[in-house]
Amino acid sequence: MSSSPLPEIPALGYLADVPQEHRAFLTGYGTFVRPTDGERIITEGDSQDSLYLVLKGTLHVTSNADGRAVLLASLKEGETLGEINIFDPTAASANVTSIGECLIWKLTREDLESIFDADPLVANLVLKGILKQVSRRVRRMNEKLLANEKEVFFDFWAEQSSEE
Repeated sequence: MSSSPLPEIPALGYLADVPQEHRAFLTGYGTFVRPTDGERIITEGDSQDSLYLVLKGTLHVTSNADGRAVLLASLKEGETLGEINIFDPTAASANVTSIGECLIWKLTREDLESIFDADPLVANLVLKGILKQVSRRVRRMNEKLLANEKEVFFDFWAEQSSEE
């Protein structure tokens, strides 16, 4: 447990539907991280077992491709990363770096288990929020894949028509 710089965690991201008194309870769990500008939070390939909620600031998610960093996402207040790794710890698939001043709430798998032991109702609210957020991401990814497939399909048929 760590001391919180806040009286309660704001109603952001996967905690948006969690009542104030439960968010106040959650401030006693996890770690509040204040990275400096340009500080690496997660390194691609390293072991990763935590869930991060951006309370303030911006994080850049990058991956290396052909020797250069490719920006995959720019995460702002209320956005999260690590939703999968908290349940299925594995190597990080990308680098995460702070941009400017940030405040992040980090929960490890052990922190989440401690919340379950202390208050199963709060833990269930947290899990519902995480599942809701993961579901939204899967839907967005499906939409992007479908849009890309339609474009590839259209390009294929356009090429076929021009060859005739």
